[in-house]
Amino acid sequence: MVNKIKVTKVYKQVIQQIKNMISDGTLKIGDKLPSERELVEKLKVSRSSIREALRSMENIGLIECRQGEGNFIGTNTENSLYEPLSIMFLLQKNTSQEIFELRMAIEVETVELASKKINSQELQELKLLVIKMKETYDRNLSISLDKEFHYKIAQAAHNILILNMMNAVSSLVDEYRKDALIKIVEIKENTKVLGLQHENIYNALSENNLEDSVKAMKVHINFSNEYMTNIK
Repeated sequence: MVNKIKVTKVYKQVIQQIKNMISDGTLKIGDKLPSERELVEKLKVSRSSIREALRSMENIGLIECRQGEGNFIGTNTENSLYEPLSIMFLLQKNTSQEIFELRMAIEVETVELASKKINSQELQELKLLVIKMKETYDRNLSISLDKEFHYKIAQAAHNILILNMMNAVSSLVDEYRKDALIKIVEIKENTKVLGLQHENIYNALSENNLEDSVKAMKVHINFSNEYMTNIK
């Protein structure tokens, strides 16, 4: 059987060439790209193809265009996933169950890694957040502290890919987490339950206890999911 040969647009080939330069270490974060003229000569393509490729890469955050200076490999690459994924999530209308499964997949693995890698400074920051969560009955503050707590754990995993992924899905997960917490804290006693859950996660991390860290995180996410599934 003969497969149809696909012809790739020239500007996409240019993008692939630049990706290859990043992959082999020729270009690194913050590096300046060759000028348009140099790219034309090097890649043997038209200037319009070069410009189309640069414009596409700028739109997704891969490169930064600095007026009067040139084009540079993006220094804020964690945002390059954010916009396209945010739009995809809005279009797909993900269910509460799918978001629950996503949280389980990402955050349970994240807390497992954090239990091995977390340092004293990160533990202190988590401890302060737990104290604040246990002391407040303010709904908006509780939501803000909960979000910060989970992102601190992602940072403590010391895996830039996981942290980038957390940022990329934040538009989806944060909104549902907020809606769930609003419902949860409508019952005053639940504020204490949430505080205890976060404290259990912190305690397990402070002891570098992988098994208890995972167990505590699962209990917390399952508890939140009971309310997420009731969000209309």
